[in-house]
Amino acid sequence: MSEEIRQFDLIVVGTGFASSFFLRKYLEKSSPEKKVLVLERGRLYSHSDRLNNERGTKPSYYDFLESHENTFVNTNNDKPWVFDVNFGGSSNCWWACTPRLIPNDFKLNSLYGRGQDWPITYEELEKYYCEAEDIMGISGPDVTPFPRSKKYPLPAHVLSTVDRKMQAAYGVNWISQPTGRASAPFGSRNACCTNYSCSVCPVNAKFTIENTLKYIYQDPRVEIQYGMQVLKLELENNLAKRVVCASTYADKSMDYPTYSFGGEVIALGANALFNAHILLNSNDTNPLVGAGLCDQRGFFANMYIDMDNVGGSSALTANGYMEYDGDFRKESASCLIENHNGPFVRNERGKWRKLARFKFVLEDIPNNDNRVKLSDDIFKPLVEYKDGSDYVEAGRKRVLSKIDDIFKPLPVEEIMVDDYYQDTEFHVLSTVKMGTNATNSVVDKHLIHHQYRNLFVLGGSSFPTVSAANPSLTISALSLKTADTHF
Repeated sequence: MSEEIRQFDLIVVGTGFASSFFLRKYLEKSSPEKKVLVLERGRLYSHSDRLNNERGTKPSYYDFLESHENTFVNTNNDKPWVFDVNFGGSSNCWWACTPRLIPNDFKLNSLYGRGQDWPITYEELEKYYCEAEDIMGISGPDVTPFPRSKKYPLPAHVLSTVDRKMQAAYGVNWISQPTGRASAPFGSRNACCTNYSCSVCPVNAKFTIENTLKYIYQDPRVEIQYGMQVLKLELENNLAKRVVCASTYADKSMDYPTYSFGGEVIALGANALFNAHILLNSNDTNPLVGAGLCDQRGFFANMYIDMDNVGGSSALTANGYMEYDGDFRKESASCLIENHNGPFVRNERGKWRKLARFKFVLEDIPNNDNRVKLSDDIFKPLVEYKDGSDYVEAGRKRVLSKIDDIFKPLPVEEIMVDDYYQDTEFHVLSTVKMGTNATNSVVDKHLIHHQYRNLFVLGGSSFPTVSAANPSLTISALSLKTADTHF
């Protein structure tokens, strides 16, 4: 380790949604002489290289890329945790679904006696939702179940024939899905091609950090170092003083060099596995660090209908809110319905398009028995996840008991429901929760650590509860709010 430790005004860990939106706002508000260090464990695995890899041509550095599966120790192989460890984080592999949380999601305990209230309100976050939507170029409808002070920057995607029937029956509770899959050209992005291959968008239509926010990492105030995994923080006198990291290119079976950098302010923007892991490696004594690892749970239903299901200008055309909120949340989970517009056909002559496919996504309540711990390998967190809660299963049973009524607007012939949940909803949440004090949380409403007051812990790890809505937009809005409030 070098004896001379370089000092920075801000050190940011990671380049995903949480880090990038935080850094964008910080640079917007900061003076020209500020010095920022960004530490990214992966590398820039570009969209063009990802497309070539899908076509069978691997980039020269492909064999050196880390697989997310090898970055942690999973004690439950039935529950995968999926993310991208390279520049831009999971903006590279997400499907760009961007519904907001609704106001009642922030008050789950006060209203329904479940989980833990957020220490902020929807009203406090609303203008930052608008700002995040403008940056991402979200396509969305004029009328939504959640209040809005501003229109979406891009028009809503076109609904399918099935959606139009459902919207005629349910109005504002069946809407064109708000999404980062552009409905029209936006910046360097093309319009969505409705190819249902969104993890690597073939036409670069969905928002990613690379195609929209890469410029912030080229700011003269910013130095970015790739291939640097942050292992721990050095904590002194209730401050986070230094970041200790190691090269991901080093041979970890041997003695590996570590590097230390000093920061006046430090922002952890890794995902919920690694934010918790860094704090645990740093000997953070808050017993809630790592506790409550959570994800939503989802299942599909395929439906034969006596009408052609055609049209729709995106991969997921609509969201249904009929089972999203109400007093039932005292006993059973909220559910967001998605209409999937994939290239599927019904295997009957003359009925090729007489079918529909819906997904039901259920909220869950973080359980402290599901958690991130230290393993024998300083580079890898140990992940212990037992199962989702009974609250989820009660939500599934409620939805299934009403499914015939829910889809009564359609000429249904048969509904075939999966008898299992999907392995993952691809969201890693709730291990460094926000709250009002150190007895019920790790960070405060501004995402500042309760004890180490120059340390921000950003991202989905801060969620006290996990609603049925996709979290990436809320993660981004929280980062904008946090940086705007503090700097």
